Amino acid sequence: MAERKRFITVQVPILGNEMRLLGTAEELHNKTIKLDLTRQLRGKGLTIKFRIFNQEGKLVAIPNKMELVTSYIRRMMRKRTDYVEDSFTARCSDVRTAMKPLLITRKKVSRAVRRNLRNTAREFLLEYAKEKEYIKMCNEILDGTLQKTMLPKLKKVYPLSFCDIRVFETKDLEKIDLEKASTLPVTEAEDIQEVAAEEVKEEAEEKEEIKEETEDIQEVKDDNKEDKE
Repeated sequence: MAERKRFITVQVPILGNEMRLLGTAEELHNKTIKLDLTRQLRGKGLTIKFRIFNQEGKLVAIPNKMELVTSYIRRMMRKRTDYVEDSFTARCSDVRTAMKPLLITRKKVSRAVRRNLRNTAREFLLEYAKEKEYIKMCNEILDGTLQKTMLPKLKKVYPLSFCDIRVFETKDLEKIDLEKASTLPVTEAEDIQEVAAEEVKEEAEEKEEIKEETEDIQEVKDDNKEDKE
């Protein structure tokens, strides 16, 4: 007789909570589920695709892919700015991963500056990932540690209004240490709030710069008008 479906608790270590899914332990094993963390991250549009593993009857959801939602990226974009994208394979200490960073400059920049930013970000991320396990990288992207570490190095090339990892995923999830990933420390809510606060602050500063530029242009127009009169 087939096992009757019921709601089963699935642990989500990286979020420090659990969810309930309908099915059996055998059916849910190796299945994927996608969660939108925009509300939990206070406006930061991030989705995570989890893969469920059955560990001796205990179901655990491990992040397989982290991705910024398109609407959030559009909201971060501003007029008179440039964005820099890249896509490459990075080797963590345990598995290979795909990384796609996204950078947005404060103003329009030349192609040489964009290339310099792209190369600097790639070199930093490749070196940074070497010493980190995949699940640790996921945690640092989620709480903003990776972004806060990378941003100062990129600002030396050119000031940025946005710096994040648009996509981070692996196709070798089965190769990671599932036992260690299942006991991952809970992401601190304070760190998430701090990242969100920094983004709001940078957005306010950018709006202030645009306002000052608009006022300067208006003053020039007024002066020209007075000269003509």
